[in-house]
Amino acid sequence: MASFPTVFNELMIHYQFVAVEAVFVIIALLLAWAAPRLGSNWFRIAERGFTRFARRRTLSIVTVGLLALAGRAALLPLVPIPTPGAHDEFSYLLAADTFASGRLTNPTHPLWMHFESFHIIQQPTHNSMYPIASSVMMALGKVVFGNPWWGVWLSCGILCAALCWMLQGWLPPRWALLGGLIAVVRIGLFSYWMNSYMGGTLAGLGGVLVLGALPRLMRKPRAILSIVMGIGIIVLANSRPNEGFFTALGAVVVLVIRVSRNRPPWRRLMTQVALPLGAVLVLMCIGMGFYFWRVTGSPTRMPYQVNRSTYATAPLFFFQTPAVEPHYNHAVMRDFYQNWEQALYDKTRTPRGAAIRTAGKFVTLWLFYFGPVLSLPFLMLIRVLRDRRLRPLLIAGAIASIGFLAPAWFNAHYAAPLMGLLYAVMLQGMRHLRFCRRRGRPTGLLLARAVPIICLLLIPVRLFARPLHLKVGTDWRQTWAAAAVGNYDRAEILRRLESLPGRHLVIVRYQPNHDFHSEWVYNEANINAAKVVWAREMDSQRDGKLTSFFGDRTIWLLEADAEPPRLSSYPGTDPGNPQNLKK
Repeated sequence: MASFPTVFNELMIHYQFVAVEAVFVIIALLLAWAAPRLGSNWFRIAERGFTRFARRRTLSIVTVGLLALAGRAALLPLVPIPTPGAHDEFSYLLAADTFASGRLTNPTHPLWMHFESFHIIQQPTHNSMYPIASSVMMALGKVVFGNPWWGVWLSCGILCAALCWMLQGWLPPRWALLGGLIAVVRIGLFSYWMNSYMGGTLAGLGGVLVLGALPRLMRKPRAILSIVMGIGIIVLANSRPNEGFFTALGAVVVLVIRVSRNRPPWRRLMTQVALPLGAVLVLMCIGMGFYFWRVTGSPTRMPYQVNRSTYATAPLFFFQTPAVEPHYNHAVMRDFYQNWEQALYDKTRTPRGAAIRTAGKFVTLWLFYFGPVLSLPFLMLIRVLRDRRLRPLLIAGAIASIGFLAPAWFNAHYAAPLMGLLYAVMLQGMRHLRFCRRRGRPTGLLLARAVPIICLLLIPVRLFARPLHLKVGTDWRQTWAAAAVGNYDRAEILRRLESLPGRHLVIVRYQPNHDFHSEWVYNEANINAAKVVWAREMDSQRDGKLTSFFGDRTIWLLEADAEPPRLSSYPGTDPGNPQNLKK
């Protein structure tokens, strides 16, 4: 077990920015205690103008979305388009390339064992294991703008706008607008949802559509709102199906309870709610079944299931039994699925391990969605829980929470369907905080006003973290300001090879102690047509078939674990022109 100084030093390395944020919060607490009326006149003027603007609901929604898009685009000189590095990113990008090429999936390559990699399937077809929503948006970005990241950019802007719309259904307009603007800062500029290809934005969008339609349907059933809820369910089913199912279930349960109490005319209930929502869900089932059939050969078998049954033994939920270990063609893949993933799951099978894992989920959730500054409103959590305004949303959230508590695994984007609920609770807590007084002095008012101010102050701090000697962490428990984790060595070698004439095959060699999180073997959807093909080194007989199949290419050997990674002509082949790689 690591010593306390070691653990503390690691925390300081990964979470220096969180510490800076905490310092701002401490300063706000001291000012609220010493000078609670600080800047009151200026705040009142600003708040009156802000409230007038927020009453223009449609304009507020559009403004939030455009600010997210324009703000991130303006940061491109300082925060460029991200470079993929994680397994998930390459998997999503594979599906995006497939869709952008006009196909739903790709045929299995005759030498598929050389191209096996994490989170993709090779049989019965070659594709990503993940649901398609994020990849569809990335494909749109690639087709329209020339780069899949622009699909991430667009979906994040839509998410921020939709969050503002959702909050308008639960809170007064100015609080909905404030929530949308906070999301622009915390999600739309620096978070890994915007600055990677990991997903998150589409699951968040599906959640806010469902939870935004809910209060409006409770007040007045309308077909268009039922369709919006149905679209939200479609997005959830094709982004985070497990967590999305429980989010949709919570919303439907609350809606049924409210409708049964109000007892609207049966005809209106059918035409305005049941039929529109049911029609959308039927179309969803048909579309998803067709996609599954094309990819896996069965309309009821997801690519995710094919991948997990092929490679993994660790199950999804705490209470499930591990599967029998399959045969692995590559040591690095066995190392990932057995020595890391299965070993990690085994630690959760005791009550103590499950408790530690669950506590880790809440730490991860807190770091990304709230951090120190957005924790201030939770001082009023008891009042929020007693508040009737959000009671239906809280009931829906209690059901939805099963979706991220039951699985053994968790990252911040797993809770994306609950993003709207988390923001609503935080904002309602801020409303209560404004009326919190200490000895008759408005201490809570200044704290509530400090929250958006601190969020704004953190933007330049994050932008100039390097000259300020702040390390922006890349730990797997991502904060809203975490740096992107990209395989920059792979990207640089790919760029240089693409600049050379002809086509290339890169045979990747790993050392026994290779870090399986740093993966190099990912390919375009159409492997044979790609300018650069990445393949795993196997045995001499299979490698001979590989080099013979791609005999019209310049063939390279990549020693990925050298420092730096070393690219040289593959032994026994035409040496090509390696000098060009040094330019």
